[in-house]
This record gives sequence, structure tokens and C-alpha cells, in this order.
Amino acid sequence: MFVREMSREECQSVVTAGDLARLACCRDGQPYIVPITYAHSSNRLYCFSMPGQKIDWMRSNPKVSLQVDQFASKRRWKCVVVTGRYRELPAAQGRQDECIHAWSLLEKKPNWWEPGGFKPVPQEISGGSAHIFFCVEMEEMTGRAACEGEP
Repeated sequence: MFVREMSREECQSVVTAGDLARLACCRDGQPYIVPITYAHSSNRLYCFSMPGQKIDWMRSNPKVSLQVDQFASKRRWKCVVVTGRYRELPAAQGRQDECIHAWSLLEKKPNWWEPGGFKPVPQEISGGSAHIFFCVEMEEMTGRAACEGEP
């Protein structure tokens, strides 16, 4: 097996084709990582979540990373790591354009709400929607690819 660095264009292709990532955030020196569905547009990854630990942590430290993988086999894969900044999208009346854009991109993904919307414990029923749309403004992107054979 041979592992090589990927070009920015190859990384971009993996991120654009994907829809599931592992989102890493950190607070008080403690890392936290969760799966999340995303949609890529321009230099942003749009995501959805309910309130919880990852949102609290990203609000306190907006520096995040995402890992996006493509697997063909154990010996043929691509992995891209994106670093960037968390930014919550405003849901206030008159400022919803980017929220609507995020929703329009995400709704094209099958079951897009599941990783960000399901909780492992019962939740209170609320009269209002607590969903949060956010984006990761991409600052850096690196990747590696593995293939069978020699370089």
C-alpha cells in the first residue's frame, strides 16, 4: 500500500462529494468529536444541530476540525481534514437568508437531520423549534490517499 498527500483540488473533490463528517471541537483542553451531516458550498460547510454539548463547546471555542473519508477498501481510501471556524447562522426575522440557503443544501442529503437531531435520552417537548443551523468557514484543508501497489 502507498500513501500520498492529496492536492487541494483532490481534497475539495472529496469534501464536495461527501455528506458525513466527524466534527471535532475542544473546550478547556478537552476534545470532543461527533458525526455530523454537512453540505458544502463555496468555502463553507453547512450543518444542523439541536442544542447540546457540541453547540455549547463551539460557542465557547469556535475553532473546529472536520474529518471526511472515502473508503473503497482497507487499502484504498481518502481522508481529508478541514480546519475552520464555527459560525452560527442567524434565525432572526429578516436575517434568515443564509439559514434558508443551508436548509436548501442539506435537504438534498438523505436523512440529513439525523446525526444532529437525535439525542440518546428523551427530550422535553417544546412549543418552539430549537434547531440550530451553523457553518464552518474553512481555513485549511489537507488530505491523504492510500492505494494499492508501489508509488
